[in-house]
Amino acid sequence: MPFDRARYPKNWETFTHYIKHQRAAGRCECTGQCGLHQAHPAVRRCLELHGRPAVHFRGLVILTTAHLCKCNPPCALGSHVIAACQRCHLRIDSREKAARRRARERAALDALQPCLMDIGAHTPGKMRL
Repeated sequence: MPFDRARYPKNWETFTHYIKHQRAAGRCECTGQCGLHQAHPAVRRCLELHGRPAVHFRGLVILTTAHLCKCNPPCALGSHVIAACQRCHLRIDSREKAARRRARERAALDALQPCLMDIGAHTPGKMRL
């Protein structure tokens, strides 16, 4: 999903810089929110470090700020976000993206329903959908 700056608070750049470089000290803060870092026998934190070659994927790690909340518009509360490498961030967002995609598909099908009913009414014989 493209970053729509207009949806975010005015202090977003300062806020995310603090989260990624001060609080997280340049390391991904994911401890399983992405579904990968299993908590057996203890909570494990992602190993990826900002600006370094990635351990678990190709390329350099770029820390991002991932929302864990459902706030709309996105908030700037430290307890609602984590600094996340691109792998963890994409996995965290994947559930939300899938839900939005299903909602769009459902809305498109609902919009087509009257048209499909009209076709069935004017078609001789039985029509299966």
